This record gives sequence, structure tokens and C-alpha cells, in this order.
Amino acid sequence: MSEPVLSIENLAVTFPTEEGELAAVDGVSFSVMRNEVLGLVGESGCGKSATALSILSLVPKPGRVSQGRVIFEGADLLALAEPRLREIRGRRISMIFQDPMTALSPLLSVGAQMAECLTLHEKISQKDALAKSREWLARMGIPEAGRVLSGFPFELSGGQQQRVMIAMALMTGPSLVIADEPTTALDATVSAQIFELLSKMRGESTSVLLITHDLGVVWELCDRVAVMYAGKIVEEAPVSALFERPLHPYTEGLLKSVPVLTEERELYSIEGQVPSPLDYPPGCRFNDRCPLAFDRCAAEEPALRQIADGRKAACHLADKRM
Repeated sequence: MSEPVLSIENLAVTFPTEEGELAAVDGVSFSVMRNEVLGLVGESGCGKSATALSILSLVPKPGRVSQGRVIFEGADLLALAEPRLREIRGRRISMIFQDPMTALSPLLSVGAQMAECLTLHEKISQKDALAKSREWLARMGIPEAGRVLSGFPFELSGGQQQRVMIAMALMTGPSLVIADEPTTALDATVSAQIFELLSKMRGESTSVLLITHDLGVVWELCDRVAVMYAGKIVEEAPVSALFERPLHPYTEGLLKSVPVLTEERELYSIEGQVPSPLDYPPGCRFNDRCPLAFDRCAAEEPALRQIADGRKAACHLADKRM
């Protein structure tokens, strides 16, 4: 396997609240390899977006990264001064945010924002930046790209705004794209076009960290997948191996929850609720929802450990499930 373009080591992200410190991310470690698409999956509130935001020091205040390292191309991003970090944001690492309506400024035209993204990071004239922006909007399937460039974000539909954000993230040719639910506001046809473009860029020396709830997209696009639950990684594996034989009961529950049109069966759901980050249960954080839990699960938290080649799981029973 190729070398990692990004390595996250023992990352923790916390938010102070009136009820105490909320641990949104708690000791997370994983790597994204060069030219790879890594899927990061899990229920809402498990810490996926907080993990992504921490990579570029974008965790909203008063939240903070309380421990860990984020190594990108040999440098710890969390230790860099802000001017150096700004050189990397948008150029070497791009991020597609989940909500384009809050990521785009309502005060600047679409063209001004896209051109600024290019002129900040490349030696390019304003005219050439606008021409390149128009080209990328066309690649995103936006008709009348010239009209869109001269307009403002609030004049566009949510799907058009999302495609503008995706174009801004991809047009600088980054080494890593962090895509947080990148096609939430898009229809199925346009979503397929976007994922095809991301897959093509992987072959052009771009790695992708894809955050998604859609396990179908994970199957089609990703090389490996990391599963998060309650602020921790509970399983990591190549996509085909994980879908064929999940080692963690939570992963198994997620896969069983996916509707299968060719089978007549009741839709499966994982019992219970994701625990509050203010009050995680002792032992395994999934033990009160797990159908396989036994005494040790409530007493001892399982470490994420290697079970087989390329496979990790945080479950006391993982060896027996191989």
C-alpha cells in the first residue's frame, strides 16, 4: 500500500458546556493513503464532522482540539501558525462543507468567491481565474455558467450552491479533499456525476476523505472504510471485507439497516440511542445496544486493535467473528 497523505493520531475534540466538557471526538486515529478514497461512516452525532473540521483547525469556538496530531505531508497541521495553515487550506487540502448556504458569502458574487479561491493560491490573473471557474461550473453540470458567476449565492438553488462549493474544492487540484456529505442537496443523477468526478480525481493524485451516511456510495466509491461510534473508531477495513464480514456488532447493524429491494424483510433498526457525549457508558460504548454484549463489555473498554491484515476492530469478540 502507498504511503499516507494524512495521518490522524489520538485526536480529541471537546466542547465546554454548562453540564461539563463534551467529548465529540475521543482518541481517534486513522490514515488516508495517497490516491485512496476513505469512507468515514456512522450515525449522526458520532463525531465525523468534528473530526473533519479539526484537520484544518476549523472547529468552532469554544470547541478545541484537546489532544492529538494531524500529520499532512510530514507536517503537524495542529502545530502550524495560521499564515502557514492558510497556504494549505483550499490549495493542498480542500473541504466540501455539508451546508453550502452557510459556507458561501451572501455579499459576494459567485464569480468573485471562486476567482478569489484561485488567485489566493495560484499565479493567475482575475480574467483567467473567472474562465477557469466557468469551466468548472460547466463540469459540475450547471447550465449558463456565466450567469451563475455574475449572480449571488442566494439567487441559486441549494443544489446549485452545493455544486459551486464542490467546484471550488476541486479546481485547485488538492492532494486531499475532505467531503462532508457532499451531495446532500443534489438529485441522484447529479450526485452520480459528482462521485464519478471524485473517483476520476483519485487517479490524478488526489485522495478523498468521504463522510457519508450512504453505504451504497461507500461500496461504489471507497477503497477502505472507518466506522465511528460515540466519538471513537470502532472498525476499519477494506470495503469489500467489511461488507462481507463486519467484525463489530455496530457495523453489522448499520449494514443490516440498509434496505434491500430484492429481499422481502422488515427494515432493521439498531435498538436504543447513541449515548450523550456528556455521559458515555462504562466499558464498550455500544454495550447497552449490542445484542452480543456480555459482562466484560460493560466493565472493560475494548481497544481498536488489528485483527487481520488491513482489519481493525474495537470489540472483545472480534477474533471469534473472523
